[in-house]
Amino acid sequence: MDWLDIVGWAGSALLVFSLLQARVLRFRVLNTVACLVLVFFNAMIGVWPMVAMNVVLTAINLWFIVQLQRQRHDEAAFDVLEVEPTDEYLRHVLRVHGEDILRFQPDFLWDPDADDHAFIVMRGDETVGVVVVHRDGDVARVVLDYGTPRYRDFTPGEFVWRRSGLLEELGIRRVVTSPAMVGPYYGKVGFRPEGRAYVLDL
Repeated sequence: MDWLDIVGWAGSALLVFSLLQARVLRFRVLNTVACLVLVFFNAMIGVWPMVAMNVVLTAINLWFIVQLQRQRHDEAAFDVLEVEPTDEYLRHVLRVHGEDILRFQPDFLWDPDADDHAFIVMRGDETVGVVVVHRDGDVARVVLDYGTPRYRDFTPGEFVWRRSGLLEELGIRRVVTSPAMVGPYYGKVGFRPEGRAYVLDL
């Protein structure tokens, strides 16, 4: 097997691997790289129909990547709905994603009380995230900030913290995150580190 065969096999393997991705943005990026590798491979061996197909697929992927990046922080693309902490749909989402939630927030234990506020982030009719906070005076302590696998690259909690205005309407002036969250994104959306937690002044 020469180096060109290795390139062809690597491109094919990456193409298959991209199809296994749950995250929509990651899928598009990996699929684009795989298509570019296969454009090169097929051009080197002179299989022009495959070159043309992969060029078209690359262009399609790039178009979707641009659209996804534009929507990533666009509040017009997402809605934030406040629901009761005992809401049945909220319970359903937490139950369906329970195992995945604990991977990213191992301290999460759902035991709602009167000072809890729950928000579901939607894109159309699809749930992309859940945020639950416990109100302590004018401070909101994050109980849960979870993005579903498909939209995990989009930090859906951002639309609760900075764009929806819902917390300010509740009289919240500060948000304090859970120190146990795995891979926190808060530094990218205006929070400042404070010990192992992050803080945002509204």
